[in-house]
Amino acid sequence: MVIVGGGAAGLCLAHQLTAAATTTRSVIVVEPPEGPTRTPERTWCFWDEGTCDFDEAISASWSRLRVHATDGRQVTVDPVPLRYRMLRSTRFERLVHARLAAHPGARVLRATAGAVRDTADGAAVSCVASDGRQLTLHARHVFDSRPLHALPPARTCLVQHFRGWFVRTAAQRFDPTVADLMDFRVPQPRHGLAFGYVLPLASDRALVEYTEFSRAPLTTAAYESSLGHYCRDVLRLGTFTVEAAEQGAIPMTDARFPRRIGPAVFRIGTAGGATRPATGYTFAAAQRQSRAIVAALETGRPLIPPPHGRRALAMDAVLLRALDTGRIDGPDLFTALFSRVPAKRLLRFLDGATTLREEWAIGLRTPIGPMLRTAVELPLLPRHFRPAPRTAESTS
Repeated sequence: MVIVGGGAAGLCLAHQLTAAATTTRSVIVVEPPEGPTRTPERTWCFWDEGTCDFDEAISASWSRLRVHATDGRQVTVDPVPLRYRMLRSTRFERLVHARLAAHPGARVLRATAGAVRDTADGAAVSCVASDGRQLTLHARHVFDSRPLHALPPARTCLVQHFRGWFVRTAAQRFDPTVADLMDFRVPQPRHGLAFGYVLPLASDRALVEYTEFSRAPLTTAAYESSLGHYCRDVLRLGTFTVEAAEQGAIPMTDARFPRRIGPAVFRIGTAGGATRPATGYTFAAAQRQSRAIVAALETGRPLIPPPHGRRALAMDAVLLRALDTGRIDGPDLFTALFSRVPAKRLLRFLDGATTLREEWAIGLRTPIGPMLRTAVELPLLPRHFRPAPRTAESTS
């Protein structure tokens, strides 16, 4: 089989396919060659308990999480046994590539993938190799993780967009045991919300991001201004240097992402709906999706289950619409949830792993009137096509 795209979703699936004890399939991962078409280094975060398949590539993890309200009040939680983990894409790719190299039926092909078409016995992928040769790969199944150029029609479409600095401070300014998930002590946009995000790597090093959930990304200059304000005036870091930067945009939408686009062609990752609409988290869902694909293939049914359940998607659709209309105050909502809901249950809720009873209890901690009004109007709203947000940029 062929996997188009060697990002988080593509490599998670390749790892699961080659790790399966019963697999005898050949696996080809098509990745762009070095150059402008290759995605810059990225940071992925997720929470889990115990060990995971990629522990060797984890850059840092935290047992405590913190939220800062707009008035400066702090809420610190310990979601034991869950830990918040950070992966850098380069280390992750190096680890999975090494595992694929040790598998006789797997390989990574550096080429630019083009059209994918159905054939009588599967599908074919047209590629251009790094030396300019035209290649056609034939496979029984093709899994395409490439970003979409346009999003499916949606009633609400926000963008989680951000720019982050990897900073080093002259003095010890960070607590390496606690990650700041949301710091709302920043100016809020007219639609949506904004927050700071701090992942300490040492007492004098951290990834510091400025993030918005809003209708459109900012210019790089605007991110730089907001980051400067946050680091100097909110965090009061004193003297610091920026060692690297990353920038990205993630769709937050109630669009319905088709997972099967041909008899033998499937979409995975963000293109296949793995991104959680209300949070932007994708990596954990990509792992679940990969395991589900392998399980389906082993039973002879090449179907991809939805990465998120219907209830989770319905609740996300209501939240996105309520944020976009301004009916709810985003910073107040998230601060209240972290203050009033047990941390482990809340993180399970954000991961779509709670029961109906648990979700009902969490729903009672939200502004009930505005949420109900939004839920009632949502089915009446038309869906519209929108372009996909621009891809990540990074400098170092």
